[in-house]
Amino acid sequence: MSVVLSTLPLSATERADYWHSVVSDTFIPLDVSLHEAEPSVGTIASDRLGPLQISVVEAGPQTVTRDRRLISRGGAEYVTVTLQHRGTARLTQDGRQALVRPGTFTCSDAGKPYKREQPDDFRFTAFRVPKQGLGVSDGDLRAVTGTVFGADRGTGGLVAGYLARLAERAADFDPYTGRQLAMTAADLLTVLVRERQGRLNPHASEAARGMLARVKEYILLHLADPDLCPERIASAHHMSVRYLHKLFRAEEATVGRWIHRERLDRCRRELARPSGSAPTVSAVAQRWGFVNPSHFSRAFRAAYGMSPREWQSSARQA
Repeated sequence: MSVVLSTLPLSATERADYWHSVVSDTFIPLDVSLHEAEPSVGTIASDRLGPLQISVVEAGPQTVTRDRRLISRGGAEYVTVTLQHRGTARLTQDGRQALVRPGTFTCSDAGKPYKREQPDDFRFTAFRVPKQGLGVSDGDLRAVTGTVFGADRGTGGLVAGYLARLAERAADFDPYTGRQLAMTAADLLTVLVRERQGRLNPHASEAARGMLARVKEYILLHLADPDLCPERIASAHHMSVRYLHKLFRAEEATVGRWIHRERLDRCRRELARPSGSAPTVSAVAQRWGFVNPSHFSRAFRAAYGMSPREWQSSARQA
């Protein structure tokens, strides 16, 4: 069920202070400057999918800033992805400015100062994503901050489309499904960061990079299926298995190895959950497509230098 906070019941003179506290409490410590003598009604409707927070924000003209003082108060561990639906905006971070229009999105790193100016009435959906789930460094994130992404093509289109669909149905998912879908959202953002850094094949055409992103989205959504294989993936995308392998050459891994690595990473994350909710090792292995427990244990040790149970125990102690 969505949590809805609104200034509608308040008088115009009371709205500014309440809105400031609502914005900071919902997201991270922020300064809010309203540009109306009598502030318009502001509303934030939020849902949670595992570690992912999804918030639809509607309000009048304002500027939101985050400086070193506010960063020291917390929240530096998040990235915010903002899909603009109505109104324009200007995002400034890392020495760059992004001019935002409806149908585009931006990424902001809460560990660095930034400013977002909204000169008009606006509506956007903000996704607060823990950096830990992205598997990239703060330096890596600089590739996507202060930059506007279109939602009509390429990897940016895939990210925007997936996040938009996720937001529409956020209230319908059970906790387990929501958590898995949130992990997929983080993985797609990681693909976007790596693409912007040039880690994907720079000589490949935009069509090929877009196809690779779509293939990865499909794989991530079907990781739990033990029957997932190159033949099935190629068939789902109306391509040959040979072309599928060609797309993955820039990944320094075959399709099978990429799937194997992503499955192990999901298992590693899930085994690190707090002891009160942590499932058994065998259940985690089966959940992510490993049908043979002994094979899973050997593969996990080869990847991380310890057995699944040793990792789970050390993660709980930490």
